[in-house]
Parts: sequence; structure tokens; C-alpha cells
Amino acid sequence: MEGRIVGKIKRVNGPVITVKDVTDAKMMEMVRIGEQQLIGEVVKLYNGQATVQVYEDATSLCPGENVYGSDMSLSVELGPGLIGTIYDGIQRPLEKLMEVSGTFISRGLSFPALDHEKLWHFVPAVKEGDTLSKGMVIGTVQETERILQRILVPPLYETVTVSSVVKEGDYTVMQDIVTVVLASGRQEKLQMAQHWPIRVPRPVKNRLVLKQPLVTGLRVIDTLFPLAKGGTVAIPGGFGTGKTMTQHSIAQWCDADIIVYIGCGERGNEMTDVLREFPQLVDPRTGQSLMERTILIANTSNMPVSAREASIYTGISMAEYYRDQGYHVAIMADSTSRWAEALRELSGRMEEMPAEEGFPAYLPTRIAQFYERAGYMRALNDEDGSVSIIGAVSPPGGDFSEPVTQATKRFVRCFWGLDRALASSRHYPAISWIDSYSEYLGDVRQWWNDHSEGTWYDNRNQIMELLQKEIRLQQIVKLVGPDALPDSQNFILEVCSLFKTAFLQQNAFDEIDRYCSIEKQVKMLAIILEYYKKGSEAIAKGVPMVKLRRLRSVQDMARMRFSVNNEDLQALDKLQLGLERSIDQLGGIYEN
Repeated sequence: MEGRIVGKIKRVNGPVITVKDVTDAKMMEMVRIGEQQLIGEVVKLYNGQATVQVYEDATSLCPGENVYGSDMSLSVELGPGLIGTIYDGIQRPLEKLMEVSGTFISRGLSFPALDHEKLWHFVPAVKEGDTLSKGMVIGTVQETERILQRILVPPLYETVTVSSVVKEGDYTVMQDIVTVVLASGRQEKLQMAQHWPIRVPRPVKNRLVLKQPLVTGLRVIDTLFPLAKGGTVAIPGGFGTGKTMTQHSIAQWCDADIIVYIGCGERGNEMTDVLREFPQLVDPRTGQSLMERTILIANTSNMPVSAREASIYTGISMAEYYRDQGYHVAIMADSTSRWAEALRELSGRMEEMPAEEGFPAYLPTRIAQFYERAGYMRALNDEDGSVSIIGAVSPPGGDFSEPVTQATKRFVRCFWGLDRALASSRHYPAISWIDSYSEYLGDVRQWWNDHSEGTWYDNRNQIMELLQKEIRLQQIVKLVGPDALPDSQNFILEVCSLFKTAFLQQNAFDEIDRYCSIEKQVKMLAIILEYYKKGSEAIAKGVPMVKLRRLRSVQDMARMRFSVNNEDLQALDKLQLGLERSIDQLGGIYEN
């Protein structure tokens, strides 16, 4: 058996075991349990005993079996080969596990996260005698067509001197590529593969101000509730409101360099759809498979609950690794509610005092620790990169007042609340313009204004003001009916209805409408607001609203999301010009 014996099993309580006769175990140390060598982690030490979370099925474990230490924390293996791989919650490659055990994962199996036999073409970036500090680049590997992997000096080493470096060529991730001398005089050999404990954030030089939006191609997000690169957002919604589909759309179309998709406690059939669809989806920027920039972590609801708790840390540690190389990474966590339920179950088995709805008292702390690892950072090698976290929340019954949603709202600055009524009426994405908000408006305002000739911020506020007026007018309509309102107020209802169907709604299966460029979004919003401005002036001159509604240019405007390509912006200019002329002509008739 590997490792030293640190104790013997005293009690087995599902995925939580108590170990007695503990001698030299360490807090958060990864251990191997029993004769099957199941993977576990020490989470509590007291009076010669330890509590261990088991990351595999603990069936058939018996009191008296040995527990073996490893002298290391639960860690991820980082290096070339991460992109395009499908892992479980503790970074075991699922395809390798399936080859050995079939459909159901056998216990005690362990495979390296990276392929230790595959050769990668390494290009050194240093020479003998160079002095390096932690985080600096020692060489590069072309991992995929888009991703150039930069091999870094591990952050554990402050200053090192290169004593030898291999020539450019093909090497495995475990071969020595650089030999360095530490300040103490000790020599260390570096490989392309490195390890990092999942619960420890990777160090950076400093945190930068958020200025750039994560462009998703979804109009309701980009225009109304933007997310900054390096920002955090929660997507809460009940069953069937479209959380997963919204994340799929963002994963395919957003301008992040790398996607880390964490299926945390989701249904097996839902995760199966992800595993089948993602390899077939095409990255619009390269024409290659979306898996060329994606890492998948699949930890479904029937997998061990402890591994579900670890899965989000596994995902964000890999994201930070690519961030340190200067890439922009987007994490899709689906769903953090299932992760919180895993915390609740483990806390209950450890007999901790429960808080609201049975969740542990430290739930907000754990949520904060996760979301605080997002950010736009300057890495130790002066590369700028970001990690953006898009976390789905599954409140029972769609109740946003439950603890996980409320705790998450405290630590995120953007909130895309999904509305069941919108989903039931087939309005997708079903993001509510009433419940949602973004605190990144001021951060990304300058970027947006640079890309919209200074119109975005004012236009966005104007349409949000109209939507608020519509809510108040709808309350009056429910009481006295639409006929009681003058045309000037009915026209507000008309414009808002048009805005919802022609702008906010988006069809993921339509070749044109599934992605909307920033330039097209700006012009579409300007056209709708111009319609409101010109139409209001015409109504003031006595033009009946029904005449405005029947204009050919208004009908063309309602179809513009389907009929105008992202590149054909002149067609939108032509549409706006035609709209202005037709309303002016109509106003002139009634004025005379």
C-alpha cells in the first residue's frame, strides 16, 4: 500500500468516516482509505481522531481498516492536455475510467489527470544562467489551435536560476525540461505537469479594475445587464426556466478564450446532453469543435456527494491556471444549489449545528470563497487574464428568498433572474427585466460608449425607464382596461411589447438570431427608441396609434432580428431612415 498509515477506521457514516489512533495526519491532507485505496480528505482533527470525507462510494468499508497518508492536499494536475478532457469532480478522466470499468465507475480507480504518455512539442523560453521568479514563463506548448500553453515557474519558488534546459522537441508532461537552483542552493527539476491544491487560490501580482464586458451575443444580457470580464453573476430560476440552456449559449458564443463547464450535481440525462452536444458545437471564431477551448467536469447527482462538494474548486483551480497564462476564462457552474446541498448533507453527517433550512452556518463563507476567486488579474509574469463565474442557482419552487439564492446575491454583482411566466410563454432567454440587475454598468460604460458612439448608456437607461412605466400602466389596464388610456400611454405599451419580441427575445436555433453582435444590438435599440420618439411626436399631432402600427417599416422592424445579418448594418440604417420618413409623412398628413 502507498503512503504511511495515519490511523484506522473507527466509524463509517456514509461518505464521512471517523479515524482513530491518528498520529501525524494533517488538516486537508489527501488520504487513501482501506484496502481499495479510496480517495478521501481530512476535514477535522481532534483528540487523536480525524474526520475524513470520502470522494468515492464508501460501501463495504469496515472499522479497523487502515487509512494511508499522502503528505499532500487534494490537488489538480495542471499542464498540456486539460483542454477537451472530461473529468469527474476530483479530476479523474471519465473516458479512462470508462475504458476500465464500463458504464459504472468502479471504486478505488485512479488515473493521472493528464496523459503521461503523450508527446508535446516544447519550445523553451529560457536559457542556462537566466534568473527567474515565480510565475515566469519557461517554455510554451501549442495545446490546441487557439491555446498556446505557457509553462510557468511554480508559485512556490521565489527566485531560481536556470542550470540546464532541454532543447526544443517532443516530451511527455512528466519528463524533466528545466533544472533550476533555488536560493538555498538545492536543485529542482521542473516538468510540464504541475500540481496545485484546489482550495488555495493561485497568487497574483494584483487585482485590476473591471472595464471590459464579457460579450455573450445575448441582447438582454449585453445591452441591459452586462457582465464584466472577471465578474460574477448568479442565474437563479426554477425547473425548466432555461438556466442550463442560457449557460450553453454563453459557452458557445461568449468572447472568453477558455470555458470551464462544471456540471455539479445535475441530472445524469442533462449532463449527457452536454457531453454529446459540446463536441458537435462549432466555435464561431475558429470553425473547430467547441471542445478545442472547453474543459468539462461532470459530477452528476448519482455520483458521490463529497466529490460534488470538491468539483467547483477543481474547476476554478484549472481556470486560474489558464488565467495566469494571460487568458480570459469563463466558468459555468451548474448548479451551485446542488453543491450547497452536498455541503448540507456532509455537515449533517458530521453532526454540525444546522442553520437556516438545515444548511451549515458557514454556507455564506463557502459561497464567498468561491466567487471571490473571480477577477481581472495581473499575473506574476505581468500577463493580464480574468476568471468570470456564471453560477446557476436552483431555488426550490423558484423561491428567490431561500438561503442559497440570498447568500449568493450578497457576493455577486450581477443577477439574471429567470421568470417562469416568460419561460411558459416561450420567451427565451427568460431573463426577467424586473428582477435582474447589473452593478457593472459604470465599469463597462466607457467600453460600451466607445463601441456605440456614446449612445449606449443613455439609450439603455431610456428603455429601462419605459419598461418601468409599462409595469405601472399594466396595473391600470388590469383595473380599467386599455381603452381608458390615451394613445400616448397606449403607445408606451406598444413600444415595450415590440421591444420584448423584437429585441429581448432570441431564438437559439435561428442562424441569424442565435448570436447578435454589439454593433447590431446598438442599432436595433436605437431604431426602437427612434420609433418611440417619432411615434410620440406623431401622436401629439393627432395621428392614431393604429396607423403607426400598420406602417410597413414598423413590421420590418419587428422582424429585423431574423432578417438582418450581423454584418449588414447598412440594412439597419436603411430601415431606420425609412421608419423616420414614413412617420414624418404620416404626421404631416394629420398636421395639415
